[in-house]
Amino acid sequence: MTLTKYGRKEWLTATVLALFLLALCIVMAVVVDWRAGVSLAVFIVIVWIAFAAFFRDPERHIPEDPEVLVSPADGVVRDCELIPHGSCGCPELAELFEGNDMFRIGIFLSVLDVHVNRAPCRMTVRFVRHKDGSYFDARNPRAVKENESQIVGGTGEVCGREFPVAVKQISGAIARRIVCPVEPGAQFEKGFCYGMIKFGSRTELYLPVKSGFEPAVNVGDRVFGGETVIARFHQTQD
Repeated sequence: MTLTKYGRKEWLTATVLALFLLALCIVMAVVVDWRAGVSLAVFIVIVWIAFAAFFRDPERHIPEDPEVLVSPADGVVRDCELIPHGSCGCPELAELFEGNDMFRIGIFLSVLDVHVNRAPCRMTVRFVRHKDGSYFDARNPRAVKENESQIVGGTGEVCGREFPVAVKQISGAIARRIVCPVEPGAQFEKGFCYGMIKFGSRTELYLPVKSGFEPAVNVGDRVFGGETVIARFHQTQD
């Protein structure tokens, strides 16, 4: 199991703590009761595996088709909807899309999902915007506008055509930290892992409307970051 570098502090700390507790279990097994010591040791190992699994970063097979965009996160699609330019709540995002409407695909991540975020296509970062906020459950409609969030917006490229694209990380009731060590000017390849949200959360993909893009997922679909085709670009459309 490969673990993400974005959780190195947490899973290293958990490993040290688990080793310390296992040492105590050995002492308990020898001095007190071997059955109690073994049972507690097994429990500690199971808890450590579950905790470490949250920070897993599995290898993904990025689709080679140049006309497709991939999901920026693992999870379940919660909504696919048109966002009027005046209601996005982010001046930088509105400027990126030049005052035009946007199409948003929202993905809910449970604590069991992989939580690293990936670039949906080849893109160059133009801005990164962090917003402090609340910690409503990521399935709560209020979480979209009121929770802590981070937007990475930039210029995407598909089949030689450039277009505005943005990915928004939103914290949840359990998630309390968004990791996104990205600066303007950074360049990503499709499927590149650029950050994560620690514990349950939500990730959103913003695309331009009437620009040749067609969603490839529906509400309720399970998607996998960097692997699931989330949208297609049709060159015949203008």
